[in-house]
Amino acid sequence: MTETEHLGELFESERDHLRAVAYRMLGSTTEADDAVQEAWLRLNRSDAGSIENLSGWLTTVIARVCLDILRSRKSRREEPLESQLTEPVAGSSQGTNPEQEALLADSVGVALLVVLDTLTPPERLAFVMHDMFDVSFDEIASIIGRSREAARQLASRARRRVRGADKVQHLDLSRQRKVVDAFLAALRAGDFEGLLAVLDPDVVVHADFAGRPGAPTEIRGAVNWAKGAIAFPQLARSVQPALVNGSIGLVFAPRGRLTRVLTFRIVGERIVEGEVIANPDHLQQLHLSMLSE
Repeated sequence: MTETEHLGELFESERDHLRAVAYRMLGSTTEADDAVQEAWLRLNRSDAGSIENLSGWLTTVIARVCLDILRSRKSRREEPLESQLTEPVAGSSQGTNPEQEALLADSVGVALLVVLDTLTPPERLAFVMHDMFDVSFDEIASIIGRSREAARQLASRARRRVRGADKVQHLDLSRQRKVVDAFLAALRAGDFEGLLAVLDPDVVVHADFAGRPGAPTEIRGAVNWAKGAIAFPQLARSVQPALVNGSIGLVFAPRGRLTRVLTFRIVGERIVEGEVIANPDHLQQLHLSMLSE
């Protein structure tokens, strides 16, 4: 066996771990695979014989690669969304298996990926590497080019966002959760009558789609909204409850990528008003966090 073949075997033994790190950092199987490939290229260009801890070295490399990708992603303006409220999500044009990516997103947690996507690149790296993969703050500090204490503060700030540190009234959230869960269950089942049961007959839904001339900006009446909502039940797979600015809402995240958020105003046990937020600029201004089970 040649030295290159031996190095390849060692790398393959780390591939699953590296892909897991990259996916949690990036939320995309395509970008995760690209990051893993870049890690292999960097290993080939290195003096592999001098590496004492290959697993640790590769973990650091994949983290640096992912940080570069995140920074590049944040620096460019997101393209306007092309999907409307009731349109199915198109498959990837880059050869990615949508089913595979959806399953991977489900295994990590769609809502978690959505919240992670609201963090700055250093916050995301610090939280993922420390809280999910037990990487020390000293190592994280060397990756992001900051002090150990700064790395700790980044992870702490990210943790508060992910876990929802905002103080909200538990009883009110429980009431909201019951109504929103019923709405989501009916949506996933394509249950028209079930949707009507939780919608006020005169419910009003506002939408802020960007760059979509002719897209509906307001829907009035429970029947009208319910008809549109159940038209594409496959969308419901990518929907999960989350805290949105301190209240319970729904995040739409096909393959772990946030495309829209649905917030509610609930009176009693009925939804009287909803807002579909799909404008990328508005999505970035939302405070999203995980719901405690």
